[in-house]
Amino acid sequence: MIIRPTDHVTSEELGGKASALAKLDQPWCRVPGWFVVTATGEYSVDAVMEAVHSLDATTFAVRSSARGEDGSENSFAGQYSTYLNVKPDQVIERVEQVHRSGDSEHLKAYQGSRAIAETHAPSAIVQKMLRPQVSGVAFSADPVNGARDVAVISALWGLGSALVSGEADADLWRISLEGEIHEEQLADKAIQHVPDSDSEEGVRAEQVGPQLRRMPSLSSGQIREVAELARACERHFGSPQDIEWAIEDGVLYLLQSRPITNLPADAQSKEPLVIWDNSNIAESYSGITSPLTFSFAERIYEHAYREFCKLLAVPQKVIDQNDQVFCQMLGHIRGHVYYNLNSWYRVLAMLPGFSMNRGFMEQMMGVKVPMPNEIVDEIVASTRQGKVDDALAVCRTLGGLVRNYRALPSQTILFHRRLEKALSSNENPLENMSGRELVDHYFELESQLLKRWDAPLVNDFFAMIFCGLLGSLCEKWLGDRSLQNELLLDSGDIISAEPPRRIKVMAEMAARDHELVAALNDRDTDTAVKLRALRERPELAEAFDQYLADFGDRCLEELKLESPSVTDDPHSLLSGIGSMAARIVKGPVRVVEDENQPNSVDEGEALRGLKGRIFRWVRDQARLRVMNRENLRFERTRLFGRVRQIMVQLGFRLQSERRLKEPTDVFYLKLAELLSAFEDGKTEDFRDRVEKRITREAGFTAPPDRFASRGEITDRTVLEELSSEAIVTEGELKGTGACPGVVRGLVRVVENPRNATILEGEILVAQQTDPGWVVLFPAASGLLVERGSLLSHSAIVSRELQLPCIVSVPNVTSRLKTGDEVEMNGRTGQIKIITKVP
Repeated sequence: MIIRPTDHVTSEELGGKASALAKLDQPWCRVPGWFVVTATGEYSVDAVMEAVHSLDATTFAVRSSARGEDGSENSFAGQYSTYLNVKPDQVIERVEQVHRSGDSEHLKAYQGSRAIAETHAPSAIVQKMLRPQVSGVAFSADPVNGARDVAVISALWGLGSALVSGEADADLWRISLEGEIHEEQLADKAIQHVPDSDSEEGVRAEQVGPQLRRMPSLSSGQIREVAELARACERHFGSPQDIEWAIEDGVLYLLQSRPITNLPADAQSKEPLVIWDNSNIAESYSGITSPLTFSFAERIYEHAYREFCKLLAVPQKVIDQNDQVFCQMLGHIRGHVYYNLNSWYRVLAMLPGFSMNRGFMEQMMGVKVPMPNEIVDEIVASTRQGKVDDALAVCRTLGGLVRNYRALPSQTILFHRRLEKALSSNENPLENMSGRELVDHYFELESQLLKRWDAPLVNDFFAMIFCGLLGSLCEKWLGDRSLQNELLLDSGDIISAEPPRRIKVMAEMAARDHELVAALNDRDTDTAVKLRALRERPELAEAFDQYLADFGDRCLEELKLESPSVTDDPHSLLSGIGSMAARIVKGPVRVVEDENQPNSVDEGEALRGLKGRIFRWVRDQARLRVMNRENLRFERTRLFGRVRQIMVQLGFRLQSERRLKEPTDVFYLKLAELLSAFEDGKTEDFRDRVEKRITREAGFTAPPDRFASRGEITDRTVLEELSSEAIVTEGELKGTGACPGVVRGLVRVVENPRNATILEGEILVAQQTDPGWVVLFPAASGLLVERGSLLSHSAIVSRELQLPCIVSVPNVTSRLKTGDEVEMNGRTGQIKIITKVP
């Protein structure tokens, strides 16, 4: 059946999207001409083509309009088919494809994930296609914080499909009820979508001219006009609206209006402001993290930090009052792991000296921007108990600190003993265990270690304190805070520095055989072939096997249970050996001397007497705690390696029982689901659940590194990045110096280290690193990292290897490209861009 805007029909026949368009037949808005072809009822080709010709257009948009689509509860965004720039002779085919899109697998997964009853086939809207100069979306209320007195506009050049698909960045404005522009964020609009009827999507991407890339896409008058259109739609429908609009030849058109789904409570409501940040945790959990890994990490953090507060003699009453805080240390937001900074600050506020320790914690976690006063003031007020109670709590906690400081050496020894006992106590191979036995083995590890993570936590706390004190003393007594990095160079025997040392030894062995070096560095040679070639050299094969025995659990993204270990996939290790061997053959890399800085720190000359003794004690404690921090992290790797093996075996058991399609699907289960799956009588089939989670994950895009929220975060919640440190100048970058040394060379930007190769003299540039990256360190002449802190793995290992390093460099992976030449100063954090590749 064909329905035109002037026909009197029910919304059920039209579907959600077309019903809204029908109600927008108003003099205050311009809607391009349209009609609907329903999936039910009869219609002829001739009738459709007659309606097509009546729109007086050369191309058309053919979109779905299903019952419930664009509703107040569910948007069904991207679930049905849409076609742009459809030629008249293609309309019938596209209409039929829209009708059939109601039977897609991803739509069924979407419905299942939201408990939506089965829907009918969608109707198809055929609408006159515009050729706009500017397009975008607008919200009549702020979708982030729910403020009803602010409209939000996103705009870019060309068609709005580039914004919807996420291929292009858009300008953003916030506009008050009075029409005042409160905020303007101009994006680098590098590409735009233009009509292309010959492509499957109906559009193609093309470069935006350099003069337009950073130019505002809307004038101030147009900004106010779009904001008023969004608010007019809100008044018309009686609820905040999310609209799509376009401007063609200076005329503003309304393309679509729908309710803002899952709109947060108004900013003036009682919903608390929460700050999310991935500054340092992205080093451990970068990119998409599986539900199993996150639920495991969430559980460990909860137990560990509750126990930590007990160790430091925080009163049980205070711990109980903050019980929910420990359950909310982390967030799993669109597949990515974040710190809930509110919870971290609340835990720290339970301890004395919050005002001082707050800065130390921010330094350890790599947090660049202080928390809003709204949150800090509320935390301070909530932890205040009165003068007497506060004094008693301080005394108790200080006593706990002293006891734990004195007991830490013995505590660490006992922790190692428990670890060795737990990992060696089960003589039965995991492959031979039943599902119930594997679950019992996990619970044994949890009770002996994961809930008794005392030594690593206490050591980390003192590492935070002493490194913060050392930096403060360097600044106050020596006049240069960056000297802290050089003083931490000699932190003792760090286990994480051993893998790159071993790689260097193996590279020296391989360098004697030029044929082997060539094979290891040949990107077209299969990993198995490289491994066979290496094993033909007995001395090298023995060293390689010993490396796997000692460090086989070390892998890229090693805290992710879904990550294959080096033992499972030795490709990155073989590449590291090959790259280092090639570098040895060609000779050492020239390091530029820093003429403006002294070569070493002699605090003895500058500080004498009591000051000198205090300074050296703080320095020695910082070194010791940093060494223990990294060494205890290696023990965590061993434990997580065992947990990974248990989970993999449980996946095999569930697959053999046909409760999972593939063993690796186990990583799409949550820990509680998996551990209860082998209870007596449980036969639950997880295959559909896993399929829905895989489908949902496919639609995830990375949220900002730091953002705020109020209330529940859903897949439709708009997450806007909070401001961070600005880039210095066009030719310069700056971060936090982590290991001194000045190096000039070409950069190699690495996103996925699994297949990366570092060439002679190149400076490794990465968003973040974890212990698995050490296979690349020996071949690098310097290290630039976008995230991290002075206590991150990158910083600690680079200091041990004396590899010049700068961490926390804003946007370094987007500002630099492979082949750019830079000069980096690992003491000051300065990075000079010498030349850029075309």
